Amino acid sequence: MLTRRQRIAKLLEEIDQPLTAIDIREILELESISNIYEDLTHIAKSVQNEGKQLLMRPASCGDCGFVFRSRTKPDTPSRCPECKSEWIRMPAYTIVEKEN
Repeated sequence: MLTRRQRIAKLLEEIDQPLTAIDIREILELESISNIYEDLTHIAKSVQNEGKQLLMRPASCGDCGFVFRSRTKPDTPSRCPECKSEWIRMPAYTIVEKEN
């Protein structure tokens, strides 16, 4: 039986489109999004040993389109620094083979 982190990593390796934490929670029937964010941090480190990398499509503002490019934490920001909107599109994740 796979651990929660192994299940998340396997899902992110097998998908065609990046998934948000909510997508991951629904597909794998998990309880907490905060646990998923914590797991993603650990998964990013562990897949490097396998020649893979966790890619993150950054969060963006739904109002002005601001993209949170410099953000390294996997969670969703609370509001846009440009327009102060709280309509934030969640970051999405996938695992791919590392390019040489």
